[in-house]
Amino acid sequence: MAENSKQAGSVVVDRLRAWSPNAISEVLEFRGETTIVVARNVLREVAARCREDKELEFNLLSDATCVDRFPMEPRFEVNYHLVSIPRAKRLRLQVRLSGDDAVMDSLVPVWPGANWLEREVFDLFGIRFNDHPDLRRILLPDDWEGYPLRKDYPVEGYRDIPSIATRYTRNRP
Repeated sequence: MAENSKQAGSVVVDRLRAWSPNAISEVLEFRGETTIVVARNVLREVAARCREDKELEFNLLSDATCVDRFPMEPRFEVNYHLVSIPRAKRLRLQVRLSGDDAVMDSLVPVWPGANWLEREVFDLFGIRFNDHPDLRRILLPDDWEGYPLRKDYPVEGYRDIPSIATRYTRNRP
């Protein structure tokens, strides 16, 4: 199974490199999964190529996630998990972003389903997506301060929240 996955990964890499030799920064293979690292300025074109190329046919964006590597730089890794249903293949596209400039292009024009996935990444990590049609918080209240899945987020938060013990004793006779 791992050999077939590796071959599938090399087909994708070969097709993308034939299309644009500089599109891929790095290729990572781990436990039968292929990750292609691309620069943020070519992500949308690479994603569109993965979707439209009849040899690749990645027709489903199954997830978008983010990893905070603080204090390392580049700090953030934004991962898009693609699936080719007709070819039974999986691929991960990864973009690495600096903590000082956590902005990248949205993939909503390529996969409309990226809308809520990117909103979640924005809400929890603070990554901004250019050309996103509705970039606003999706899980937390609009007045929430900060991004709670960042590693430098204060464990106790920024708010003055009464402790649970105070809340329960206050309402008892």
